[in-house]
Formats: sequence, structure tokens, C-alpha cells
Amino acid sequence: MHRLTNRQILLGITGGIAAYKSAELTRLLKKAGADVRVVMTPAATEFITPLTLQALSGHPVHLQLLDPEAEAGMGHIELARWADHILIAPASADFIARCAAGMGNDLLTTLCLASDAQISLAPAMNQAMWRDSHTQANIEALKSAGFNIWGPDAGEQACGDTGPGRMLEPTDLAERLAAEFDYLALSGKTVFITAGPTREPLDPVRFISNHSSGKMGYALAQAAVDAGAKVKLISGPVNLAPPERVECVQVETAEQMLAASMEGIETCDLFIGAAAVADYRPVAIAEHKIKKGNEEIMELRLVKNPDIIATVAKHIHRPFTVGFAAETRDVIHYARDKLTRKHLDLVIANDVSVPGIGFNSNENQVTLVTAEDAITLPQTSKRLLAKQLIDQIAQQLKTNNE
Repeated sequence: MHRLTNRQILLGITGGIAAYKSAELTRLLKKAGADVRVVMTPAATEFITPLTLQALSGHPVHLQLLDPEAEAGMGHIELARWADHILIAPASADFIARCAAGMGNDLLTTLCLASDAQISLAPAMNQAMWRDSHTQANIEALKSAGFNIWGPDAGEQACGDTGPGRMLEPTDLAERLAAEFDYLALSGKTVFITAGPTREPLDPVRFISNHSSGKMGYALAQAAVDAGAKVKLISGPVNLAPPERVECVQVETAEQMLAASMEGIETCDLFIGAAAVADYRPVAIAEHKIKKGNEEIMELRLVKNPDIIATVAKHIHRPFTVGFAAETRDVIHYARDKLTRKHLDLVIANDVSVPGIGFNSNENQVTLVTAEDAITLPQTSKRLLAKQLIDQIAQQLKTNNE
């Protein structure tokens, strides 16, 4: 079921008594980490309310093909493109017939026509309807078109008949759906990533900060999502759009970043501290803007900020903890010292004095430092480097858990 993490599942529900099982199916898919959007045919709403599915999926239920309000948001074409997989459960005999005929006379059939995603049907109907030659011909046509047909099961039916036609159980459908996706390097893992700078205010208009752009941390968040992880990105102030399928928590100061990092840390499998956290903050913040005086020298009193990565690493439920070391000299030496001093599992070190890499650049070159080894990755874009780093970290995490 871990393979469903971050997957975008469009669940179609058609008219039939088995529609009540779709509520449990939605719950199971959400529990497995999938993002679920529900589309219901008008007949389906006679068996289960859209409000129930909205509460379980966390999204408004899509009902009408030509809904001006829906089209202003995620319209039917966007919804078709959004889906990684379309699962129709239950799929009634009527829907199967319309789908096999290539019709697009409601939202759900239109989505099936407009989407490039794999489509799976879970038939549910009276046993006589299932055995009917027209239904069987429609099923064969859909199989030939590349549809998955999951079920039906045999047994006692709501009408009192016994035979094939029961929709498969939600647990069976969820497992079949999970099997449709590859197992990725971080499937089922929860990853926290800090990114960007922190800002430590002096007064209402001034602050202490640094040159971090957040590009490396954001690229790592995207790579971790692509590797199947559930990602929380804890970001300082940057001019970057958060990656899709990522929970992004915006913070300003080091203390705020620490609080966000520790919230839910017991569920975290991997923590990557890519943020450039200010080491110190002002002892006091002026209530009003500090005015320029006659003095030539202005002195600031600073106090040390909390060490976020060290705090995470010493937590009783510590995750696999990865730190960054941005240095200007003796890079490996300082990285290994940081590794030992803060009890980290891995340090990603880079020389920010080298032109064209590090802060505010689109490229980087790093060395992965452990207690026993140091592996240097060649200079490349931060996007490609992030993928390489996630692959390396996932392998280290796997080895650590064995």
C-alpha cells in the first residue's frame, strides 16, 4: 500500500447499492497516502451523499460536466490530466455500456475519454445483468481498449440472488490499485526538509539574514516526492513556488523553523536540514524602527539561536538525519566535525566560495560525508543533483534500517 503515497487517484462512483463501499475505499486510499478526487454520476448520489465523500476525501465532489463554478477551479480537462489512475467503483452495467460505446454524455465518461491515465473498473450489478451477452461484449471491448476489469466477485446480492456481480471489497481494490504503481526509493516514507534562509528581526523593518535562495531544499523536496515520499517542506522566506504534492510550512525565524520541524517529528523517517539557519538573533527586537543617530558605530547584542538539526538528531524518536555544511575552506574537515558533533547520519558539504555554485546559483557540487567515507558528486543543476542525493540518501536509509 506504500506505493499509493502521493498518487493522484480519481475515484468514479456510479449508481448501485455497492456505492456505500466507496466510502471505505476512499478512506483506505487516503490512509495509504493517496490524494483522492471523487466524481459521482447523478444515479450514484441516490445511494450515497456527496457530502460523505467530500468529508472522507477532503475535496469537493465533482458532479456535473458543465458546472461553471467547477470549471473556474479544477475543470474537467484539468481533472483528466491530474489523475495518475482512474478507478470506477462501483461500475454499473449502464456505465460500462456507455463507456464501451465511447460516449461522453456525463462528467465521468468524459473524463475517461479525456485522460491518458490507466482506467480500472470494478463492476457491480445483478448476476443476470453481469451474465447478459451485451454486458459481456462491453467488458471484452473495454479489455481490448486497455481497461483493467477487477471483479466482480460471486456471492449473495442485495436483491436476494446469488452469483457473480458483487463489487470486490475495498481492501482488495486498494491493494490492486497499489500494485499498479512501481515501488519507489522512498515509498511510504515521511520526509521533513528545511529550506531557504531565516530572518531574525532587529525592528519592524530590518532583519539579519543570508543569501540562501532555497533552491536546493526545494529541489530536494520535489525529488523526494518523485521518489514516493510524503514530504513536509519547512521553508524560510524565498521567491519559489512550493512543489506539488508537498505540505509547505512557511516560517521566518529560526525559532519558528525549529517549532515546525519538531511538530510531528515522531512520524518522520528522514530529516534533511537544507536551510541556512541564522546562528544568532538579536537579544531584543525594537518596537519601532531604529532611527539613525550621530554615532559612527552601532553595536548589536546577539544571542545564539537553537540548533535545529542537532535538536532533531537527539530526539528520542530521531529520524535518519542529514545536515548540510556550506563552507569556504577545509570542507571535508568541517563537515566531518559537524557530523560527529551533532550526531548526524550524513552531511552534504559544499564549498560556497567556488563561483557558480552554492547560494543563489542554479548549479551545485557537493560531497556526501559519513563517518567512514566521502563521495563527491559532479557539478550539475540543483534539480538533477537533488535526484542523485535522494537516491544516495534512500540507499543509506535502507542500509541503516536493515
